[in-house]
Amino acid sequence: MTHKIEHYIDGKTFAGKTSNYAPVYNPATGKQSAKVALASDIEVGSAVAAAKTAFPAWSETSPLSRARVMFRFKDLVEQNREKLQMMITAEHGKVLSDAAGEVTRGLEVIEFACGIPHLLKGEHSKNVGTGVDSWSEMQPLGVVAGITPFNFPVMVPMWMFPVAIACGNTFILKPSEKDPSPALLIAELFKLAGLPDGVFNVINGDKMAVDALLSHKDVQAISFVGSTPIAQYIYATASEHGKRVQALGGAKNHLMIMPDADLDQAVDALMGAAYGSAGERCMAISVAVCVGDQVADNLIGKLMPRIQNLKIMPGTEDKAEMGPLVTNQHLAKVTSYVNKGVEEGASLIVDGRDHVVAGHEDGFFLGGCLFDNVTKDMSIYKDEIFGPVLSVVRVQDFNAGCELINNHEYGNGTTIFTRDGDSARQFTHSIQAGMVGVNVPIPVPMAFHSFGGWKRSLFGPLHVHGPDGVRFYTRMKTMTSRWPTGIRTGSEFSITTMK
Repeated sequence: MTHKIEHYIDGKTFAGKTSNYAPVYNPATGKQSAKVALASDIEVGSAVAAAKTAFPAWSETSPLSRARVMFRFKDLVEQNREKLQMMITAEHGKVLSDAAGEVTRGLEVIEFACGIPHLLKGEHSKNVGTGVDSWSEMQPLGVVAGITPFNFPVMVPMWMFPVAIACGNTFILKPSEKDPSPALLIAELFKLAGLPDGVFNVINGDKMAVDALLSHKDVQAISFVGSTPIAQYIYATASEHGKRVQALGGAKNHLMIMPDADLDQAVDALMGAAYGSAGERCMAISVAVCVGDQVADNLIGKLMPRIQNLKIMPGTEDKAEMGPLVTNQHLAKVTSYVNKGVEEGASLIVDGRDHVVAGHEDGFFLGGCLFDNVTKDMSIYKDEIFGPVLSVVRVQDFNAGCELINNHEYGNGTTIFTRDGDSARQFTHSIQAGMVGVNVPIPVPMAFHSFGGWKRSLFGPLHVHGPDGVRFYTRMKTMTSRWPTGIRTGSEFSITTMK
């Protein structure tokens, strides 16, 4: 019998009344492993009601007590690290080493949230006027929700809920229906950590559940990570309903290689950044911008054998370097982009189509693909493919490379490989992207900084986690007060009338 995955509301598993389910697959075998309940307005309403009921007491719990719950939760996540990793690989398909890295990055945000007593300290100014003081404090919003993608079922939710909950909010998580199991384990661990019922809830579902959250009057804020068209929809719809929104969209991340770069280092970087997690990362490098034909020729010569020899197999295998894509539909989409690249005139140097893994012929596998002579008008350059496809674009000089990157509609992350400090400084200053690297493959900031892009990679003014995360999940209240002055004579104390 197929395993059923339900919701988690008010501290317990919640079956709900819906009869709608979606299949969950093991990407390595292509077989259905479970079915997940798809919430209706009724289940979403139950989750919001539970979170709303829990909010007054949790918001009045001291930041120190909230931090202690977060510390215990951190310990439990560490103790269950391997279980979470196996869940990720079983439903997403990424190799266990990538799953381990995902859990580690999520833990870093929990660690950041453990410092919430310090992070919520407000400002104070004495004597802004005669006998007048002003101070501010940061107060939680109420019920907030996170809508997260399939590619990081642990890390991306942890960009959101640890900070939101530590700030005193209650949280509803709507994970991807493609890999929902880790979210339910996280809910159970929070319960063991002592989190009160209703503070963290999980709703599984599709667009119906999303729309219910976007329009519910008691949801104060929405966090989202996904594709740009959906991010734009989330931002517009939730804003129309008066909610605070941060919606992170798509990306087309470039890695520019200068003639003086350490080419071996650049090749190592591209192998991990382009083909790690089968390219299903919003920070994946999908474009190598080579300054000069010699750089491009040398890069391709070094990349080709590495890509051809990628160990592509189920993510649970010890030797696996790349696993399958998440679904058969996504495999078909990525493959269609490879076909289109060929049709548009790009040179397919390494063809990963029709890659078959012995014993897993029904798995959703695609080999690494490498294109050369890609131009800015091609779909494989313009669109986010979200698969193991790397495009090489040749430019004449540094300025042409920067212009290429700056003219793209996305501005999530980018990086440069060079030995020249002047080039690196000019690149970091002038490039139009939210996250920039120098001689690093994926410029993802640590949890105590904030993550987010520019242009059509982000809708809303605030990034996730770090200082912006605290700002997003709180609102500032500023107080100004004046007390009547007293005239002390001996042990007596009389109040003068304030003029």
